[in-house]
Amino acid sequence: MSGLFFAGVDVGSLSTDVVIIDEEGNSLAEIVIPTGINGAAADQAFEQALEQALLTQTGVKAITATGYGRSSVSFATGKTTEISCHGVGAHHLFPNTGTVIDIGGQDSKVIQVDENGRMLDFTMNDKCAAGTGRFLEVMADRLELGLNELSDPLHVQGETVQISSTCTVFAESEVISLLAKHTPREQIVNGLQRSIVNRIWSMVTSIGIQGEVTLTGGVANNKGLVVVLEEKLGQKLNVPDNPQTVGALGAAHIARRGYRR
Repeated sequence: MSGLFFAGVDVGSLSTDVVIIDEEGNSLAEIVIPTGINGAAADQAFEQALEQALLTQTGVKAITATGYGRSSVSFATGKTTEISCHGVGAHHLFPNTGTVIDIGGQDSKVIQVDENGRMLDFTMNDKCAAGTGRFLEVMADRLELGLNELSDPLHVQGETVQISSTCTVFAESEVISLLAKHTPREQIVNGLQRSIVNRIWSMVTSIGIQGEVTLTGGVANNKGLVVVLEEKLGQKLNVPDNPQTVGALGAAHIARRGYRR
């Protein structure tokens, strides 16, 4: 295959994502694999992306790494923060994006961006896993539900329970107590979704919202949470087809911009 190609590699706490784009910005490959513990995920995901795009590494002109593990991506030609990448990626998919809410595996962020997707301001929660993908994984295990079951929009009957703790460990204790009282699981799930949204809301109120809001990160696949968050914000959210790869997509576009300068 001829032409110019660029890649973004996002090494997160739970997953490693790779996106390859062409010189027009069209996506050719998107790969998501678990990060694991052996430090080989970036290489493996990149190899799979090259295979999907029918390319070799020499055909990729620039590679930007992002995410908490970006320093470990030895084959990257550039590195930048995931905050910048999520802004650029969200803007590419939804050009009217003014605010990005990213809920990842271990942290969550609210990012304001300008008309080019460049970060203007941000706030993040990175000191506790509550309100993140890891929080949902722990609670799904405790409720003996799959993540897909935890994602379905729920028709909750009766009062919704409140999960008040802002710590994953304490919230798990609350869930155990609710189960012991035979509280219906759908009410608990709804309470967990509202707990996450309340944490996001506290960040939203500290930085404000401008323009359209795009939701990124793996937790954006939780349809029930999207419904609750839209109710809280009072507006519809832009939700990408694959919200988990928006950071890698933005990294690929940053690689493309840097090469063209």
